[in-house]
Amino acid sequence: MSKGIAPSHATRRPDWAALCIAASLVIIAGIIFWDVSKLPELGGYSKIGPASVPHAVAWCLIGLAIWTAIAAFRHDFPKREKQDLGPVFWIVAGLVLQMLLLNVMGFSIATGILFAFTARGFGKREIWYALPIGIMLSFVVWTIFSKLLKLSLPAGPLERLFF
Repeated sequence: MSKGIAPSHATRRPDWAALCIAASLVIIAGIIFWDVSKLPELGGYSKIGPASVPHAVAWCLIGLAIWTAIAAFRHDFPKREKQDLGPVFWIVAGLVLQMLLLNVMGFSIATGILFAFTARGFGKREIWYALPIGIMLSFVVWTIFSKLLKLSLPAGPLERLFF
């Protein structure tokens, strides 16, 4: 029997959350590689074309995935606190509502709802107070992007009322 303390069963196991992150990085890199394979090779004499930077990003993600997997087996990540799911629910619900309402209600209202739900997720209890602020800020953003920069963002009843 050795004189040291035997490692516990829990410390021999890899950090499964870190391994999931590493696997996600590999999947994202794979999607980038797949998407880049559809781009034409227009590098010419310099061998640099539209696929060069995405290839570099994908290889960096592969490197980060390997580094993360090694750290998972070496237990190099700090101990994480328990996740509070309430705020996550509010933010994800706001994102889902924004995606569903974007073409129906327009950018300002849909993004104002996202703003209010995110504020609720960060601890602001009064959604009735955050909602009009979010709609006003989103309307300013819509006006800048749509009217000044001439970019296309979905218009709804509020945007049509003024423009």
